[in-house]
Amino acid sequence: MHPPSRQDYVSISFAGQGSEGYNNSKQWRRQSCWRVSISLSPPVFTVLWFPTTPTVLLFPAILANISVEKKILWIWRGAVIDTERATEGIKDEENNDQKAKSSKESETSRLEAVQAAFRHAWKGYKNFAWGHDELRPLSKSYSEWFGLGLTLIDALDTMWILGLKEEFEEAKAWVATELTFNKNVDVNLFESTIRILGGLLSTHHLTGDTMFLDKAKDIGSRLMSAFNTPSKIPYSDVNIGKGTAHPPRWTSDSTVAEVTSIQLEFRELARLTQEPHYQDAVAEVMKQVHKLDGKLDGLVPMFINTNNGQFTHQGIYTLGARADSYYEYLLKQWIQGGKKENQLLEDYLQAIEGVKKNLLQKSSPNGLTFVGELSHGQFSPKMDHLVCFLPGTLALGAHNGLPADHMDLAKQLMETCYQMYVQMETGLSPEIVHFNMHQGSTRDIDVKLADRHNLLRPETVESLFYLYRFTKDRKYQDWGYEIFQNFNKYTKVSSGGYTSINNVRDPDYPSPRDKMESFFLGETLKYLYLLFSDDPNLISLDQYVFNTEAHPLPIWPSTA
Repeated sequence: MHPPSRQDYVSISFAGQGSEGYNNSKQWRRQSCWRVSISLSPPVFTVLWFPTTPTVLLFPAILANISVEKKILWIWRGAVIDTERATEGIKDEENNDQKAKSSKESETSRLEAVQAAFRHAWKGYKNFAWGHDELRPLSKSYSEWFGLGLTLIDALDTMWILGLKEEFEEAKAWVATELTFNKNVDVNLFESTIRILGGLLSTHHLTGDTMFLDKAKDIGSRLMSAFNTPSKIPYSDVNIGKGTAHPPRWTSDSTVAEVTSIQLEFRELARLTQEPHYQDAVAEVMKQVHKLDGKLDGLVPMFINTNNGQFTHQGIYTLGARADSYYEYLLKQWIQGGKKENQLLEDYLQAIEGVKKNLLQKSSPNGLTFVGELSHGQFSPKMDHLVCFLPGTLALGAHNGLPADHMDLAKQLMETCYQMYVQMETGLSPEIVHFNMHQGSTRDIDVKLADRHNLLRPETVESLFYLYRFTKDRKYQDWGYEIFQNFNKYTKVSSGGYTSINNVRDPDYPSPRDKMESFFLGETLKYLYLLFSDDPNLISLDQYVFNTEAHPLPIWPSTA
């Protein structure tokens, strides 16, 4: 995964008189040799004259960047170069070397800090919640959602990417021997697809271990009963033991984001198993949503009826909860399939134009660009933290050849999402913010009492990862490290694990909620690690596409 380093220079050492031979000691290098670094280019003959040892050496080189130690006269194409001045190049080179060394040390220490945070979280899960869905770190217990070891499965590929082999092996052993889907339990189609199916498929690809693929086939086949509806729009809930599915008790609607954000996983399962019915089922959903009435400039409502296949609760448009990942998966399916499915691309591009036309505004007093919501023609300056997936998605699109102004907007929104952290007393973002738009405002962001919680969500650090990968601007790494330090400061539980908190505005008592969401290990820490790494081939974005739970799936090889 690491390309060979490119050698841009050669280093040549000459021993002084009476040298006993080169031994690479610092003392030998300090006292007894001249070192010359020579940039490689089309060669010319160069003459070196050493006053202390009257010897003329000729060898091919071109002197573009010269660094020398001790006084040497260089004769190059008839010109004499005074090395007193040439030594100024030494200082520049040494400064650059020092910066590179400092940068490498910073990268290493940050990566190790994320590994340590994962191990601390894992310690709590292993000691108090092993095999269960989620850790309750304060009460040293656990909570169940599906009863399927959700945190463990969500964290598998994170452990692999972070190089935590011991932890990975013990988790793998649990999956192999303890994980069963033959249970009389209702699961949410969307959540179990993105976390469990996505996590198993990703881990299969990273490790090559077919055991994970076998488990993925098992859960994937059990989820298919959700698509047995009059409209082919899937139900939200599936009993994976009985093979039955149903909508929530209170409605026959499904959430638009949920039915349109399971496609990456089922498409990949179809490709691996050569069973096209998995892909056919999720493609039918996209086909129907594509042609539905009720959109506004490509923006979709939040709910869709499973009986008639029509949008419901029309007139409300958001990029937050219940709609967010619909937009993300339009782009990512297009990328996954090799940029051939133009209908997906067209829907994505239209939606981004719809965002710019209907939902984009600037705050006061600092003019932060934000994405609000529209309700029956009325604009609301409300923005969920979930919307902070958007800078990363826009950047990913621009990287794949979409309009350059998508990257410009990504950078503006990235700043806004960062400010959602910076402007809070704990340095952690609330779940929802409201932006001030009226002149005379003293602060850009207001937070309602009910919205002040932080669930250890990943969306901002996810987007920071994309922005850093594509721009190499280290400020994005620095912003991520600030956020990471505040997670450590305000959410770390001493006995193991991290906890969601109720109040990001109170650094003295942020009011811990006693719950560590599985996505903290599956997404947040993974994206932080990838953000701090300077290796673009560590999950290359030209080879993988991340599902909405941060599980990397391969971009399909071209059949051309």
